[in-house]
Amino acid sequence: MLTDPAIQAIRVLGVPLELHEEEGLLAERACRQAGVRPQDVAGVRLAMRSLDARRTRGILRFVCHVDLFVREGHRSGALQKAIKAGRVRPAPESTPLALPPERIQRLPRQAIVVGSGPAGLFAALSLALSGAGVTLIDRGSSLDDRHKRLVPFHRGGPLDQDTNLLFGEGGAGTYSDGKLYTRVQDSLEATLLQELVRAGAPANIQFDGRAHIGTDKLHAVLPRLRARLIEAGAQVHWNTRLESVIWDPSRVGRVMAVRTDRGELPCDALFLALGHSARDTVEALFEQGLALEAKPFQFGVRVEHPQDLINAGRFGEHPQAQSLGAASYNLTSKPQGATAGAHSFCMCPGGKIVASISEPGHLCTNGMSNSTHSSPWANAAIVTTIRPDEFAAYGSGPLAGLQFQRHFERLFFEAGGANYTAPAQRVADFLAGEPSADVPRTSYTFGVQPGRIDQLLPPHVRAAIARGLEHFDRLIPGFGGVEGTLVGVESRSSGPLRMPRDRQSYRAHGTENCYPVGEGAGFAGGIMSAAIDGVRAVHACLAPAPTPSPKRNR
Repeated sequence: MLTDPAIQAIRVLGVPLELHEEEGLLAERACRQAGVRPQDVAGVRLAMRSLDARRTRGILRFVCHVDLFVREGHRSGALQKAIKAGRVRPAPESTPLALPPERIQRLPRQAIVVGSGPAGLFAALSLALSGAGVTLIDRGSSLDDRHKRLVPFHRGGPLDQDTNLLFGEGGAGTYSDGKLYTRVQDSLEATLLQELVRAGAPANIQFDGRAHIGTDKLHAVLPRLRARLIEAGAQVHWNTRLESVIWDPSRVGRVMAVRTDRGELPCDALFLALGHSARDTVEALFEQGLALEAKPFQFGVRVEHPQDLINAGRFGEHPQAQSLGAASYNLTSKPQGATAGAHSFCMCPGGKIVASISEPGHLCTNGMSNSTHSSPWANAAIVTTIRPDEFAAYGSGPLAGLQFQRHFERLFFEAGGANYTAPAQRVADFLAGEPSADVPRTSYTFGVQPGRIDQLLPPHVRAAIARGLEHFDRLIPGFGGVEGTLVGVESRSSGPLRMPRDRQSYRAHGTENCYPVGEGAGFAGGIMSAAIDGVRAVHACLAPAPTPSPKRNR
C-alpha cells in the first residue's frame, strides 16, 4: 500500500518521546500534531530520532520526525494549520540510484571512477546499475590487504603512501567509523541508507539522528558493497594510482584515457572522487590544466576527555542515562569581534585518536570508534575556519592551502619528536598559556609527550579555539579543565581546494567529460553528502538537462 501512487507521505516534525516510552506512541502523537485522524493513515515510518540532551527541567527525551502515509489530496483544517505553522511538511521522495532507460540520453561505454570513498563508490554503483561500463580504481588496497599493510606502520615501520588510514577501500571514512551525521534532506538519502542496510549496516541508521556504523561493522559492509558493484558489471582495480589524464587532441577539454602507474585505461567519462588528501594527484592534475581554486577549510586540534566526564555533562544524573550508552556532543562557538568561531567535528564517543597520515614526516590526527563505543575516552576535532587570505602567504595560487597544511603538519611532527608521537597539552594549560608538566594517558596509538600546542598554532587559530573551549566548558563542565587533553593537529577535516564545475552539468570547467565529485572536489562535507554528490554527478552525465533557450529581445 505504501507504494500506491494514491498515497502521499507527510513528515511530522518534532514529535517527543520520553526515554522510557515505546515507539508505538509516536503514531498517535504524530497524528494529533498533524491534525490527521488515525483511520486516515495507511502507514507510519520513523524518519529521524535524536536525543535532546539539553535537560530542560531535568528531562532527557527523544525528538522524532515521523512520516504518515495518507491518501493523496487528503486535507483538513487542522492539517493545513500544522503545515502553515511548520510542524508538518511533505516527506522527501526517494530517488533511485539507477536511472530508468527512458531517461538516459548518454550512456558511457567506459567510465573511469577514481577513488573508492563514498563519492566514488556510489557513483560507480549508480553508473553500473544504469548500464554503463565502469572501472573503479583506487591507489590503495582492498580492505583485507589494507588492514595487513596498516599493521607494520602502527608497529613502528615505514608509512605506506598509497595504503594507509586515508587511502584504500572505503577511503578515509573506513577508519573514521562511518558517521552519517551530515544529513542534507536530499531525495537520495533514503536510497543510500537502504543500500548500506542491505550490505549489513544497522537498520537504525535510517532514522537515528546520530547514525554511526562503526569501523568494525564497516569492515563487513564494504566488501558486500564491492560485491554488489561487481555483480552489476563493474571492474575494480586496487593498488592503481592515477598519474595523469590524456586529453583528446581533436576535441578540446575531452578526456580520452587516464594514465596510471599500472598502464593506460581508455574512458569516455571520468569521475574524480579523490578525497581531500590525495595532494600529489591534485598537484599533477593542476599541472595538466585542471582548474582549481582555493576555498576556506577547517583547521584545529584533537581534544580528548574521559567518556565519563562527557556522559555526566550531557546526561547528568538521569536514572536512564546508562541505557543511552556513550554520550556524544556537537558544540559551536559563534564569532565575537575579531575572534573567529569554532566548533566540534567528527566526535567519537567511546573512541580513539588515530594518525591520519599520507606523507612521511607529517602529523595529522583524526578520530574513530567501533560500533560498541567501548573505549573509556571521547574525542573530537575542535576546528575553526581558515580563509584563503589567511593561508596565501604559505604558497602561491590555489595550492597555497596545501602548503599551509603541510607546514603545520611538519611543525607538529617535529614537536612530537619526529617519530609520530604527538605533542599534547592539557586543555587548562592551553587556556592559561602554560606548559603542561605532564599529560594524561591518551588513546593515541603512537603516544604523546608534553608540547606547547598553544604556541604551535597560528595566533588567530589559537584565539578561536581557546574561546570555543571556554564556551564548551560552560556547556559540559570540565571540558576546559585538566582532564581534557589536546593531541596533535587536525588539519584535514576538510580540504582547502575546489575543482570548479558547472552547477547543472557537474562537468569541470573547461572539460567535456570530467566530473569532480565529493569532499576532495570541494562539494561535500561528510559521507552522506559525498555519496549524494557522486550519484548526482552520474545522473547529470546520463541525463543532461536541456540547455535553456536564449531569451528573445522584446
